[in-house]
Amino acid sequence: MTSAPLPASDLPGVTFLDITADVGFEVRGPDLKTVFERAALATFSVLADLDTVQERQAVPIQVQAEDREGLLVEWLTELLYRFEVDRLLFRRFAVDHLTDTELRATAYGEPMDPTRHELRVFIKGVTYHLLAVQETPEGAWVRVVLDI
Repeated sequence: MTSAPLPASDLPGVTFLDITADVGFEVRGPDLKTVFERAALATFSVLADLDTVQERQAVPIQVQAEDREGLLVEWLTELLYRFEVDRLLFRRFAVDHLTDTELRATAYGEPMDPTRHELRVFIKGVTYHLLAVQETPEGAWVRVVLDI
């Protein structure tokens, strides 16, 4: 891991938050599917420089939880698990099915290659601290804090 800076806030709908010793972000979008996709993108942009990641594999992901907040944590945790165990870096996410308790999606990326991929920050996990998932007639937003 290098000490490369965290990504700029140029990801669509993503604002990084100033949180001591952790990384937090808020994501806005037209609907929950979009903000769940963008939350995954923000998470992986903290982990690695995504400009170097190619879409060589499509990985189906399915998670369940008791509520939307838990579902967001399970979604991001499963993606980080795939990085830790399978060494997969993802750069695009497509949520195909989303209810209050179930998510099915596809993550696109490739195996990590230390000669091409720059890792930024090791993410220990997704926390429930300040976690929020909201849906309104104007759109949806989430807030996530990553333990680094």
